[in-house]
Amino acid sequence: MPSFASDVKNALSRTDTDRSCCQTAELAALLRMGASMVTDGAHGLGLRFAADNAAVARRVIRLLHTMDGAIETSVAMERTPQLRRRTYIVNIAAGESVTPLLTRLGFLDRGTLRTGTDRTLLRRKCCRAAYLRGAFLGGGSVNRPEASCHLEITTKSAVMGRGLHTLLRRLHFPVGLTDRRDTYVVYLKEGDAVMDFLSLIGAEEAAEEIEVARNLKEVRAQVNRLVNVETANLQRAVDAAAEQLAAIERLHSVGMLSSLPEDLRETAEMRRLHPEVSMAELAALCHISKSGMSHRLRKIRAMAEEVSI
Repeated sequence: MPSFASDVKNALSRTDTDRSCCQTAELAALLRMGASMVTDGAHGLGLRFAADNAAVARRVIRLLHTMDGAIETSVAMERTPQLRRRTYIVNIAAGESVTPLLTRLGFLDRGTLRTGTDRTLLRRKCCRAAYLRGAFLGGGSVNRPEASCHLEITTKSAVMGRGLHTLLRRLHFPVGLTDRRDTYVVYLKEGDAVMDFLSLIGAEEAAEEIEVARNLKEVRAQVNRLVNVETANLQRAVDAAAEQLAAIERLHSVGMLSSLPEDLRETAEMRRLHPEVSMAELAALCHISKSGMSHRLRKIRAMAEEVSI
């Protein structure tokens, strides 16, 4: 069964991106997350992109061909039997068209490998959203709606991790950054922040699912609180009624019940007839107020305590 994160990535991979600037930003982030350069002495530079999601691999191919139809790509799948995991490899053949592509993406500057940030690609709001979408597709995960809210993007590059952290901070997200073994993890834990991030990168349906799940959890929590309060109130009423009956029976055992004042005797007899009702209901049966019934029962219990002494 696919995970929620896989479903989100599958939906994002079908997102239409018409602007070339956004295509460039998204592809740059994707390749930063999962690509490595390969060299061919005869043909120059090539690329090898790895993804754990077939839809993401197809997305990379689609963006590559949108940017340059002359780029040659091939796809392979690698299996890891122990982990029951598949990895999809997109090979970008070395050739003359690769160097211009890498230059356009900001990976090369005058033929020199550039490992800095992609700030020049992020001048527009739409490009920042596309870049974050690419980063999530390349290394993101998000908890299913029923679980606690948590979204993270994992990268092997410290520069990429810090760059994503800085970008999200500038967009006013309460983002955190930590290192985990040989990777760097940018994460969001607040529910509103996770939903805002998913909406920003184009995963509105996923954000709505989380919102629905959160509302459902809040309703359930409220119902549970009310049930707990009612249960506690009921238990207190049962305990109080038991104490009242015990006091009445103590008076009865020593022959004092019949000699009680009329109002107290009426209360005692009514409680014996209706041991299950609340004090308010007992007061209604005796046609007095709840406070009046409470006063009568306190007097009966006080008299019973004197008898026990």
